[in-house]
Amino acid sequence: MKIAIVGCGYVADFYVNNIRSHPDFVIQGVFDRNLQRRDRFCQYYSLNSYPSLEAVVEDSEVEMVLNLTNPDSHFEVSAAVLKSKKHLYTEKPLGMDISQTQALLELAQTNQVRIGCAPCSVLSDTAQTVWKAIVEGVIGKVRLVYANYDDGMIAPRMKPWLWKSESGAPWPAQDEFEVGCTYEHAGYFLTWLAAFFGPARKVTAFSSCQLSDKGIPVKEMAPDFSVGCIEYDDGVVAKVTTGLVAPRDKSLTVIGDDGVIFVRFLRNDREPVFIRKYPSKGNQNLIERGLNLAQSKLQFLGNYLPIPVDNWLLYQQYPMFKGKDFAMAASRKPVDFFRGPQDMKDSIEKNQPHRLSGELGLHIFELIEALQYPERFNYQRVISSEFHPIKPLF
Repeated sequence: MKIAIVGCGYVADFYVNNIRSHPDFVIQGVFDRNLQRRDRFCQYYSLNSYPSLEAVVEDSEVEMVLNLTNPDSHFEVSAAVLKSKKHLYTEKPLGMDISQTQALLELAQTNQVRIGCAPCSVLSDTAQTVWKAIVEGVIGKVRLVYANYDDGMIAPRMKPWLWKSESGAPWPAQDEFEVGCTYEHAGYFLTWLAAFFGPARKVTAFSSCQLSDKGIPVKEMAPDFSVGCIEYDDGVVAKVTTGLVAPRDKSLTVIGDDGVIFVRFLRNDREPVFIRKYPSKGNQNLIERGLNLAQSKLQFLGNYLPIPVDNWLLYQQYPMFKGKDFAMAASRKPVDFFRGPQDMKDSIEKNQPHRLSGELGLHIFELIEALQYPERFNYQRVISSEFHPIKPLF
């Protein structure tokens, strides 16, 4: 399938690196409104360039366009692609307000083309393994989920605006701070929860801006912390946090009647999945008690030997679902950004629904808006959007 890329910023490098694992795709050309950035990107990766967005949508050989622009440009670019009757795969979020997202779905339906929306990590080996464990009842009925995407105090201390991609694109700090970490990052766990438990029904949330000065000028600073409780069918409740202040924590904990599923780091497509059953076995219980007793004694030396205060709990690694091998997006980014476009292509050829649908993108947007701006909904929002059940890979 011939594709075009619009947007040559920081994330575009990851997609181009991942395409090596997806020989079904050929990049016909790329465009960026920053022509200097476009030319540097094309030179670095030996790609053809388009002179304008109009040239992209008028290229009859292109079947799918990847919209990798900044969030404020998502609607304009996506609408142009859909009007040209090309399939669209866009970076998150689908739009910047609910009317934009709904308009894009209507355009896709009118022009009989498809929308896919990042993130695609729900298609990863790790997400599928967690899902499989839930379906197989390894921890019994699920009651609670704790999902976190805290990035640590990256600004202003780490000066992320100085970070560069492989081809030299700067990390979009201003966009990240103005759009907000919840809009940018909550989708990583919200898509997992949507796959596992179906559509959310209600969100109760709080958000705030804890760091009004992050080291660079912005037009308006979005909240850099959000926390919410999301209610799903069958009594499942998820507590979710997203932020740029608390220590780095991108973990997922699923609590059931018979045990716990734990993933330490959501941004590794092959992160191990661990299980802890209730009650712990005899030997395991003795080991845990011994470790905790030793730790308690060492606390006496706290001023000289700082150690964690959490209790020791032993987990067993769950057998990993093995999907397709992939080339990493970057040396420190063990993810495959092209799983989403690949699933769209395969589904189009088989004439079946693709997993990261526009309806799912709309649903995720409704959730992130409720989490980042809860005051718009008196801190509690009843979710109205639905989507077709997502089919697992296992």
